[in-house]
Amino acid sequence: MSSSSSNYTNSNDSGVLKSNFICVFSIIFYAMGFPAAEYLLDDWDVVSIIAARNIFAFILIFFTWIIFEGFHEVKVAKWNKGFWIGAIGFGIGSFFILMLQSITSPVIAALMIATMPVAAVCLEIFLDGRKLTRWFLFGIVLVLIGGFIASGANFKNDSIGLASFLGITGVVLFAWGSRATVKNLSGMSLLGKVAVTTSGMLGSAFFVYFICSIFFEITKTPPQITLEHLGLLIIYSCLAIGISQILWIKSVAQLGIGLASFHLNAAPFYVMLILFLIGGSWIWNQTIGAIIVIIGVILAQKKSANKKAEFFELP
Repeated sequence: MSSSSSNYTNSNDSGVLKSNFICVFSIIFYAMGFPAAEYLLDDWDVVSIIAARNIFAFILIFFTWIIFEGFHEVKVAKWNKGFWIGAIGFGIGSFFILMLQSITSPVIAALMIATMPVAAVCLEIFLDGRKLTRWFLFGIVLVLIGGFIASGANFKNDSIGLASFLGITGVVLFAWGSRATVKNLSGMSLLGKVAVTTSGMLGSAFFVYFICSIFFEITKTPPQITLEHLGLLIIYSCLAIGISQILWIKSVAQLGIGLASFHLNAAPFYVMLILFLIGGSWIWNQTIGAIIVIIGVILAQKKSANKKAEFFELP
């Protein structure tokens, strides 16, 4: 009996370790999108980048879905519900994050993404009746301080208000989309959930592109589309959105949303490391700010992530 129990424990531990590795690779692929987008922003506008990115990502995910699960799952999928979740949560949310990156930097955009677990807890407080804890409040303070230090912002900066609005709104929408995908698309496979919500991302991108082209004239066509552009677009769409999203949903199913979201806190370090490896400079105030943000998010999740330990805390 003890031998059987030991084998079960070892198997369970290896499964958890494998799931964590899947999540790590998901965030690494996701982090690759920030530097790729930064280079694309030199020649393309934000709206065009998002439209092209979502087209490539949806094609990859949709055909992967068909190959692995067949047309039957496509026919019975919750397309309408998934479309609106993807359009509002992931579509508009990612648009705001890329807008934030266009006026700040890829590291700051990644730092804002790292606060998504905190945003998710806020949604749970208002929508699911979760109790507010002192650790959560302390974590929020650290997240705000860390983000301010990392951005190098000051109160005289005219863009700080817009950057804050874009970042907070984008992260909250993305967190809502993640929650709604789990709550409202039950019964669907992982690939199906990713595919239908990505269709919503594509729909919102087309809508924004149409509005901006007709009424605001902010879209622009680069003088020529080079192989470098296509390579960066493949990294941003197929790796940072397509493959990353599939691995992300798989890890969420195995680890749970809370633990999987915890891995997002490493995104700023992956982005910073990627930029450093391709010749960028190492900025210490961004490093310190990232560390403070990560500590804040960890503390904010202390109760939910470590409930058993709390029974042994001293009064």
